[in-house]
Amino acid sequence: QVQFVESGGGLVQAGGSLRLSCTASGITFSINAMGWFHQAPGKQRELVAGISSGGGGTYYVDSVKGRFTISRDNAKDTVYLQMNSLKPEDTAVYYCNALTLYFTGRHKYDSWGQGTQVTVSS
Repeated sequence: QVQFVESGGGLVQAGGSLRLSCTASGITFSINAMGWFHQAPGKQRELVAGISSGGGGTYYVDSVKGRFTISRDNAKDTVYLQMNSLKPEDTAVYYCNALTLYFTGRHKYDSWGQGTQVTVSS
């Protein structure tokens, strides 16, 4: 059974930082590209950042380039998203999933975790 468990969200002021974590189970984590998605109220879920299976390749949507860093620890089946210089428009629920390719927005599994809420106040 595929499962993703996200954590690390919270309420932060603009300019602040958060570090999100996502632990996967039910998949061979080390061979999967992984991605972080966000979903704001009334909007579709979209890819924010992706990382290749070995960690050597990364992708970021333009709006987070230079502020967010995705990383992974294959020994812990965990992917991270370091979020710096947060803006109110980053407010959303953040989810992780495996990706078919690390630089595309296509998730690999239909199973999603509960997500973690990030709220950035101005």
